[in-house]
Amino acid sequence: MITNLSHVCVYVLNQESAEDFYVNKLGFQIHTDAPMGNGIRWLTVHPKGKPELEITLIEIKEGMMFDQDAAEKMQALVKKGVFGYGVFSCDDIYATYEELRAKGVKFKKEPKKEFYGIEAVFSDDSGNWYSLTQPA
Repeated sequence: MITNLSHVCVYVLNQESAEDFYVNKLGFQIHTDAPMGNGIRWLTVHPKGKPELEITLIEIKEGMMFDQDAAEKMQALVKKGVFGYGVFSCDDIYATYEELRAKGVKFKKEPKKEFYGIEAVFSDDSGNWYSLTQPA
């Protein structure tokens, strides 16, 4: 029986920039940062206090996972904001929204009441977008 999900993958255009965004803007912590050889870096982050969920920031480049054509196509999809998404929850969306905005996070949607709670939408520096939700 499956009991947990420990890692999720977020494709990014640049790992250094993504590390800065997730750590310094979203307030996440680095869990693992290890060289894998051939220019590959295993970089995972997690929300503070939630080390059981590692978000793997995978740079889209030719190499282990992608040939040149696939890397270019994936980069284009991520840049357009049509590939990756996720949902983060918080206890006080208005305070979190203001805190993230002050750190330079770009929001596509200000907090708005929805049937499932209050939601705002932002994107990371690669183009992946996230719902920030305070559940009802």
